[in-house]
Amino acid sequence: MKQLNRFQNLLFQVGGLLLVAGAIMPMIPAVNTHAATVFTIGALLFGSMQLLQRYDGPNVVIRRLRRQQILGAFFLMFAAALLVMKQYHVGPIPIRGDEWKIALIVAAVLELYTAFRIPSELEKENK
Repeated sequence: MKQLNRFQNLLFQVGGLLLVAGAIMPMIPAVNTHAATVFTIGALLFGSMQLLQRYDGPNVVIRRLRRQQILGAFFLMFAAALLVMKQYHVGPIPIRGDEWKIALIVAAVLELYTAFRIPSELEKENK
């Protein structure tokens, strides 16, 4: 069980690093052709590891925060899909712009908020 947990943490961290790298890559002309692939892999790793986490306790606040965290993970995956659509010119023309950045901002706000609130709520619960 511990090795599975370590492996999940490793995938979670690698996914986070790939997300950051994939979000920065479109600004660098030499590597911007690989941005969608790197960002998509990062979003899938990061988001899937978040979906595997569970909270079965009675605290309603933590349950709400977990739902927000899951919503943030879905926004990351949606941003990845929009970036793929932009880079490979797939889908309707109005969606081939920089809409992925808006989805990424929404996901980042949700993820940051829950990343700080969930541990503090868990600490309150354990006291």
